[in-house]
Order: sequence, then C-alpha cells, then structure tokens
Amino acid sequence: MKKTRTLLITGGAGFIGSHVVRLFVQKYPDYRIINLDKLTYAGNLENLRDVENAPNYTFIKGDICDFEGVLNLMQREGVDGVIHLAAESHVDRSISDPFTFAQTNVMGTLSLLQAARVVWEQSETKYEGKRFYHVSTDEVYGALEMTHPEGIAPPFHTQASADQHLAYGTDFFRETDKYQPHSPYSASKAASDHFVRAFHDTYGLPVVLSNCSNNYGPNQYPEKLIPLFIKNILERKPLPVYGKGENVRDWLYVEDHARAIDLIFHQGGDGETYNVGGFNEWKNIDLIRVLIRTVDRLTGKPEGYSDELITYVTDRAGHDLRYAIDSTKIQRELGWEPTLQFEEGILRTVDWYLAEK
Repeated sequence: MKKTRTLLITGGAGFIGSHVVRLFVQKYPDYRIINLDKLTYAGNLENLRDVENAPNYTFIKGDICDFEGVLNLMQREGVDGVIHLAAESHVDRSISDPFTFAQTNVMGTLSLLQAARVVWEQSETKYEGKRFYHVSTDEVYGALEMTHPEGIAPPFHTQASADQHLAYGTDFFRETDKYQPHSPYSASKAASDHFVRAFHDTYGLPVVLSNCSNNYGPNQYPEKLIPLFIKNILERKPLPVYGKGENVRDWLYVEDHARAIDLIFHQGGDGETYNVGGFNEWKNIDLIRVLIRTVDRLTGKPEGYSDELITYVTDRAGHDLRYAIDSTKIQRELGWEPTLQFEEGILRTVDWYLAEK
C-alpha cells in the first residue's frame, strides 16, 4: 500500500513529542512516521513502547544539528512534512549553560530548515504538499502584568477558569505581540522562531508555527515542576518554591496540545502562528497545594500531611511573573479547545506517576 505522507517528527522520544508521535502513528496508519531523537537525558523510548512495533513507525537516533545527517535522512526517506519539537527546554539549565541552548534550539532548527529547503526545492513537486511545522513556547513573549484592567478577556472553557483567570489579570499573549524573551532558553526559542519565518519570507518555505503554554501529564522528565514535586512528595523530600510562589502559569494537558498540533499541521494557514493555551492559570504555590492534596489523598495520607515539605528558596534570575495565552485564533479558525479540567488532568498525571513508581 502506498503511503500518503512521510512525516519527520523531531524530539519524538521526549515528553510532548512522544504524545504527538503516538497520536499520529495511531490516527494516520497510511502515514510513515519517522521519529528523530538524539536521546539526551530527557528522551526515553519507553514513552513509545506501545507503538514501537507499528508498521508505519520508525525510530532513528540522530542529532538535528548534524546538517548532513538530516539532509541525507530527508532525501532517503522522501520526507514531505516536518513537525519540529526537539529542543532544550529547561530554563534553569539555560541559565547555567546557554551555549547548549543556542546550539540545539537555534542551529538545530536552522539545520532542519535548510535541509527541508534543499530537499523540497529539488523534488518534482517543489513545495507543493510540503509543510514545516515549528513548535515553540509562550516564553518568547516575555511576561505579563498581574492586572491589566483595559485588556479584553477571551472566552474561557468554563466559568470557573474565567473567574480564576480574572483574579490575575485580563491581558494575554497574542500572536501579534512583540517578542521580549528574558532567559537564554526563551531567547533561543525566539531566535528559532525568527529563522522559521525568515525561511518562509525569503525562500517561500511552507511553514506554520505555534506557541504553547506550560504542558503537564504523563512521561514528563522529573526536572519540571509537576513531576518533580510529585516525586518529592512521594519521597518526603523538600518542595523548593521560588520566591513566594506568586508566579503564574497557564497549564495545558499534553494530550490536548497533541490534538492542537494535529489540527495546526493539517489545517493551519501557510505562514501563520497559533497560540495554544488552556485558559487555566495557577499561581505556583496554589498549584503545589493541589499536588500535595492529590498525592496525599491517593496514597492514603491525611489532608495537609505533606504541607510541611514546602520550602521557599531564592527566586531564579529572569523569572517572569506571569504567562497567559489567548487561544482565540485556534479556537475560531480550527475549532480546537482544551478538553480536560485541570483537577482531572492532575489526577490522571499523579495516577500515572504512582503506577510508574
């Protein structure tokens, strides 16, 4: 049977990438899905054990910064679509090692863009039926104020999420906002975004971009807040809270993000950017208390048993106060919206980590 598309998904053994690979492998049996991953500390093939033997799935260990390797792969396999998720993504690591973030996030993206351009321009159909999808972050926009009365609040998934959001402010990151990155991580992602748009404007490369809020769910490497704190609660270790825990983030369940990526890849407009968020803002300290209550309840501990583990530590450099995404565009144009309430998503996430313990 002739395959209709050959997609290269970079970083497919990572947290978000593994959910995207699984969705595409299972939903599109007539696609060839190639997972290119370097398998650094955050990549884990155990995340994909349930699809590793699927006839339309192939894993290739490789580095996106290896231009010749990427070029040969795309030529050999006849790749006509790229979903680029591979990235260094931990802010604290970027502060201590900015060079690695610039190399992977900027030069790695440039390597993929140039390889796609060369291969597709040499093909019989040129750019017809091709697409380069770059997945980015809301952190490129900088930070929002906690209150912005003159802002216009977009629609919310529930009245509860609207009430919660309005306690923090009514301004959001929108696709037209200027970039103001504050950390080496967000600066590297902003630079990669600019390269993607430059290849579209200079060479006509068919691209689409998305900028997403914080993700959570199964398979996340335990350096990020939610899996780290679940692990620490279970092991009775301190829960290090930056500053007073007042920083606000918009949280999205990873499977909802994967569905958005599917829609954007197939239906997003050429050269367009889509912001993806959950309209689900939480102060870090409030989120941590939800995690404590959930883990304690599921492990048979009395309410408040793990509150004593909360430990306030010096805030990190360049720590943005608040992120919040306006997802109106993707809701209006592509019909996407988040499906899970936060408490349900947290319950699923904790259940998964308990099962993996």
